[in-house]
Amino acid sequence: MDMKQPFESVVAQHGATVLRVCRVVLGPHDADDAWSETFLSAMRAYPDLPETANVEAWLVKIAHRKAIDVLRAAKRNPLPVDEVPEAPAGQGVPDAEDAGLWATVKELPSKQRQAIAYRYVAGLAYAEIAEILGGTVEAARRAAADGLKNLRKHYPGAITKGASS
Repeated sequence: MDMKQPFESVVAQHGATVLRVCRVVLGPHDADDAWSETFLSAMRAYPDLPETANVEAWLVKIAHRKAIDVLRAAKRNPLPVDEVPEAPAGQGVPDAEDAGLWATVKELPSKQRQAIAYRYVAGLAYAEIAEILGGTVEAARRAAADGLKNLRKHYPGAITKGASS
């Protein structure tokens, strides 16, 4: 007898976290598409997911793959000429006060930005981050630490909460 929760409950429970992760990794413009693709893919694979699996880590891993797809596709697309200013909003979309922080996060090397998103936005353990990024636990911890160091260096005082292991 299958005791897994209905997929709709999975979306309701983890959808906001996955969207925040997508926004940190990709930026607000591409995040919605990656989020949708993540849950379409997850919906197809969910029946085969073991009941003991960490659903949130599984979803973040799928989102990571979808983000890579979006980044690869973006390299083939023309760049926009002007950037539309962000309207104040919540749920991981930066408002005017966060514009400098958002720009700083965007400039982080890819692995650091991803490690920051998966650790501090999704709350994943370093072992789960290492599995997603394809490296060791130590490398995942180092990428997150280097990312925080770079954020503090280029945007002093912005990242202080939740920065412990």
